[in-house]
This record gives sequence, C-alpha cells and structure tokens, in this order.
Amino acid sequence: MLRALAIALLCASAFSSVASAAPIKSLRFIGAATVPNDAKVDGALVGGLSGIDYDAAAGDFVAISDDKSDIAPARFFTVKLTFSTDRLFRADMEHAVTLLQASGQPYPNSKAGGEVPDPEAIRIDPENGNVWWTSEGDRNKNLNPFLRVADRTGRQVADIPTPPIFAVHSDKEAGGRHNLTFESLAFAPGGKSAWLGMEEAIYEDGPIATPKAGAVARFTELDRSGKVLREVAYPVDAIPATPGEGKGADNGVSDFLADDSHLIVVERSGVQAADGQYKDYIRLYDVDPSAATDVSALPALTGATYTPAAKQLLLNLDTANIGYVDNIEGISWGPKLANGSETLILVSDNNFGATQITQFLAFEVTR
Repeated sequence: MLRALAIALLCASAFSSVASAAPIKSLRFIGAATVPNDAKVDGALVGGLSGIDYDAAAGDFVAISDDKSDIAPARFFTVKLTFSTDRLFRADMEHAVTLLQASGQPYPNSKAGGEVPDPEAIRIDPENGNVWWTSEGDRNKNLNPFLRVADRTGRQVADIPTPPIFAVHSDKEAGGRHNLTFESLAFAPGGKSAWLGMEEAIYEDGPIATPKAGAVARFTELDRSGKVLREVAYPVDAIPATPGEGKGADNGVSDFLADDSHLIVVERSGVQAADGQYKDYIRLYDVDPSAATDVSALPALTGATYTPAAKQLLLNLDTANIGYVDNIEGISWGPKLANGSETLILVSDNNFGATQITQFLAFEVTR
C-alpha cells in the first residue's frame, strides 16, 4: 500500500494548515479518486461516508459512515490519500473502528432496538486527538440527535449536551425534522469551541427549502462542555432545479469547516428527474457569522427579526468543469502541498447504492 501523501507537510494541529486569516480566493482542482462499492476493511463494508477530517499527527484521515449499524456496526474508517500538486492518485481505506456506547458495546440496529445511531459528522479534537461525532437521531423512533466523543479505539469518553430546541418529537411538529438535524461539525481554530450545524430548518423556524424558496438552518457555537456561546441563522438556498412530476428533491447543509473566523459550508441538493434518476448539485460557500444576530434565545425564527450569517459563493462544483461529482457530504482540510499551499478535501456518500460512488476530491487553496 502506498503510504501517506508524498507531499504532506505535517502540522501541529488539525487547523495549522490554515495559516492565514485571508479569505480563500479560489480552489484549484487537483484530482479525484474512488473506492469500489464492494470494498471491505476489517470485515466492514465501505460506504455511506458522510464526514471526513484530517489527522495531522498521523498523516491520515478519518471518515465516518452513516450506516445505522444495519450493514455493520456504526463505525469510522482511517483513510490514506496519496496525491501531488496535480493528481490525486488513490484513496486507501486502512482500518474500520467500531463506535461504542457508554456501556462499551457497539450501537444496535433498528431490529435490535435501543439507541440506533445515524452518524453524520466527524472531527479530530486538536487538543487530544479524540474523535467528536454526531448522530442525526430518528424522529420516527423518537431518538434525539447527539454529539459524542470517542477515543481512537471507538470507546465513548464524553457525551456533549446540545440545545433542547433540536430534540425531536414524534408526536408533534416541533424541534428537529426527521433526517435533517446534526449534519455538520467543526472545531474553531485552537479547539476551544466547536460549531454544530443543522442540515435544515427546525419546525419552529419555518418550512424546508423548495424550488421556489430557501430556508434557514441554525449553526451553534458550543464550548467544550456544551455551553452555547452563540447561535446564528444560515440562509439555505432554494432547491436549484425542479424535480419531475411526483418526484423528490431537497437541499441542505451537508457539512462545514472552520476557516479562521469564517465557515466553509457545503450545500448539497439532490433532485429526482422524471425517470427517477437523481442529480446532485453541490456548492461551497464562504460564510461570515461575525455580523449575524445571536438567535440562541429565540424559540422560533418564523416572524422574528434577525440578521443571518453572510454567505458568498466560493465554488459551484456543477459548473467547475471537473468531471462527475457525486453526493458530497464531507469536507476537511488536508496537508500542505510542497509549494506551501493548503489543500481542501471532499468526500461523497454513495448511500450504499449501485449507481453511486464513494469519491474523494482534492483542491489546492489560493488566498
């Protein structure tokens, strides 16, 4: 197996590759690599990769699967990416790590009952190397979303409290919607706080996005104990295309990444055509929350007066002429290139489907 990133320059923390507070001017595509849909690591099927983060100390990445323990126990993978300034050569899935409950046992699946997880986001703690991860929960089963911490063996070491406004309620339209809760997670530089992002609007904040109108998602900054430091409203785009008659479509925030005081946000939309096939629309935004209203005390944004976070399009992957792009759900910084430039990595969730792929994309950052 090729070892890590021939051009990697290891850094002291997961954020030290972000050396400048200057905004990102552009992203240059380096290349893409895919993993076969039948690939297995340590007996666990690779797929459903919904979050990714770079572990600078180890020189590799961690990527979390959104498998609800149905195919294999809830898990994250360690991944080696090998690339140069103009080519992403390969992605090697190295190990599978089972996420454990506080009891020390793997999480159950829906048939077994109990707290079935729906993993979505993952970050390496820059202070100690632990893994922070989120679950979206399951409104239909009245399972709340959560934010937890595991060590690198998967053993749970902390359960971080989250605002009760995001709890789900299977008996009423309140709180988090089904499959639209904790999709994003990012440490602020230095790791003293973390941003937690909703995929879409909670019921109290209005309807979800449609082809005619956008929506609003809450981004919450927490300290390491779970105390809310601030919360901002992020304006989600309208769905960028109209689905076929009777077909589905959505748009929401699939992940974000801290860039000094800004966030780099991934909006991901899936639109089903009349023939039943889906097309993904992926956009990256530079988001400045500095002038946004702190909405943490507002029980509902519907009818409220507030200033949302400012957003500016950074890259539209559908018009970037980089070839096929699948269902992007994860974003991470990568190692620095030999020329000193930072790198940005994206990963797709194949939904364990035959017509989709597990795809890694690498970009060079210009500031």
